[in-house]
Amino acid sequence: MNYRYQTYGLFINGEFVESIDGDYSDIYNPATGDVLAKATNGSKLDIEKAVEAAFYAKEKWKISAVVERSRILMEVAKIIRGNLDYLAYVEALDSGKPIIETVEDVKAIADQFDYFAGAIRVETDECIRQDQNNMTMIIKEPYGVVAQIIPWNFPFLLAGWKIAPALAAGNCIVIKPSQQTPLSLLELARLTKDIIPKGVLNVLTGAGSIVGKIMIQNKKIDKISFTGSTDVGRIIGEAAAKMIVPISLELGGKSANVIFPDAPMEKAIEGAARAILYGQGQVCNAGSRLFVHESIYDEVLSKLEKIFRSVKIGNPIDPTTRMGSLINKEQMNKVLNYVDIGLAEGARLICGGKQIVKPPFDKGYFMEPTIFANVANSMKIAQEEIFGPILVVIPFGTEAEVIKMANDSEYGLAGACWTMDINRALRVANAVETGLFWINEYHLTPVGTPFGGIKSSGYGRENHKDAIEEYSRLKTIYISTNTDASGYYGS
Repeated sequence: MNYRYQTYGLFINGEFVESIDGDYSDIYNPATGDVLAKATNGSKLDIEKAVEAAFYAKEKWKISAVVERSRILMEVAKIIRGNLDYLAYVEALDSGKPIIETVEDVKAIADQFDYFAGAIRVETDECIRQDQNNMTMIIKEPYGVVAQIIPWNFPFLLAGWKIAPALAAGNCIVIKPSQQTPLSLLELARLTKDIIPKGVLNVLTGAGSIVGKIMIQNKKIDKISFTGSTDVGRIIGEAAAKMIVPISLELGGKSANVIFPDAPMEKAIEGAARAILYGQGQVCNAGSRLFVHESIYDEVLSKLEKIFRSVKIGNPIDPTTRMGSLINKEQMNKVLNYVDIGLAEGARLICGGKQIVKPPFDKGYFMEPTIFANVANSMKIAQEEIFGPILVVIPFGTEAEVIKMANDSEYGLAGACWTMDINRALRVANAVETGLFWINEYHLTPVGTPFGGIKSSGYGRENHKDAIEEYSRLKTIYISTNTDASGYYGS
């Protein structure tokens, strides 16, 4: 297993090509500061070329047999599994995520392609018989050319969540990974270039403020799918509205994780730690607000502090590492600033709160796992998405009180509760305003379970067969077998 420094072109019409007039950016390993590669910064002319390739490929791809698209998706899954270790290694180098996590991401995307290969085989159109002589056909057809934009926190996983259903539905794709983490998607394009027909999948790299902005404004784009921050999602939503183009948005979160007194305590505490430390807390559905019943508050805090102080932080490619590095200096400074905000608001720092600067961490962006206690739900650290390994722990007294606090947020992506009372669990799950809710679990998102939020967390669903609907539009065909004129205008 080895990855060598290289320079990537743009992947357009089935091959890597040099930019027409763009330049290059260095791609860094956030754990070591090493330069991993150079990637092209696409220009306006490059974007037009990629969209044109998808536009001309769409006519053939959209009428391709379902069985053929299914076969291609299964071939992609096979290639991903055959390169599992390599892709997970590249992802760990590029993103700073522990390889124990990136291995699971790669496995999940292989499953994703297999899942949608099967899902389109059972998709059916609809026929409604109005009467003896009239019927209506309702058919699903692809949009055509889909623009997709993915963030840096799950580069491979979220790319697969978008690519698989869009291809299954018969769309052609122009996709832009984050400028920070393009390598795993570029490697997937390289590995599948002889499997996916030319022009069907195109990968553009570069800054979102340039490439992404120009891409979504192209008049040949028929659908936009974006995953990222709520602020950027609003900007893209406004652009899509002006273009009158449908859009799916998977945005930020500030998810509530609730521990009741009758919780399976050891699992709940371990789950609470994983809910915020997985992915270094750079996860949209992170359990960043932990609500703990006042009767067990001190006990839970004490046990969480022990876990946070002992978690194995290290090089992401070390299989024993459980927490890697943050993505870059900008993100590190943002997270550290929230530590200052929390202290200024009067929250009590239990542990962490600093960047780790001693060797061998001094060349990367490693953060101490951090816990704040004495937090009020109204504080900024409890309301704003930090996107780092900072857990705020809030006490509550009653079920009604914690539901009210959980819903007192602009976000509505995920949530969880820990209790052995199934009636309580279902009451809370139904009452908390989210698109996703776990009971006695956190972060588990197997293929076939819809993922997406409400409120400022966006709209649309991924990771489920309904994602095919996100990439399909309905056409109604009315059929009359009666050849007699009605006489409306006379005989």
